[in-house]
Amino acid sequence: MTGPPFELSCTHEGLDALVRAIRREADGKALRKELAKNMRDALKPGAVMAKSGIMAMPSAGTGVGPGLRSSIAKKIRPEVKLGGRWSGARVKAFKTPALRRFPNAAKRTNRRSGGWRTLTYGREPWRTQEGKRQWFDRAFENDADLYRQAVHEAMEAMAARLISRIPSG
Repeated sequence: MTGPPFELSCTHEGLDALVRAIRREADGKALRKELAKNMRDALKPGAVMAKSGIMAMPSAGTGVGPGLRSSIAKKIRPEVKLGGRWSGARVKAFKTPALRRFPNAAKRTNRRSGGWRTLTYGREPWRTQEGKRQWFDRAFENDADLYRQAVHEAMEAMAARLISRIPSG
């Protein structure tokens, strides 16, 4: 068996080449959906780790209720884009616009220092709250290569499937 008619590497260029090859197929739309699903599935364990990281943020003493943590956790999910200006797979913490007028809650609670400012009713007008520093970053710290490899394997499986469609001879 010869190699694929395109170069495959775990880069944006490799992914773009794979997507171009999928587009040439008759059932390209279904293949793209399947590739995206497989890539999201490869990243789901990382999303679960990030969700557990924010849920482990202490609430005693910081005034952070379970509503903040669970709202942030609900907005963490794997994202895959195939084509356009950006192609790739990542785990993303989306904004939380409906949460106490605090749309950047995930970003602010993950900060290395500084926390976020909030109004305090009845006492000082403003106070600074501290979150669990780098809860999102630490979820991927030791396993980044594992997730990269899982996404690469999903890409290779699709490439192998495309190669098997090429008539030999």
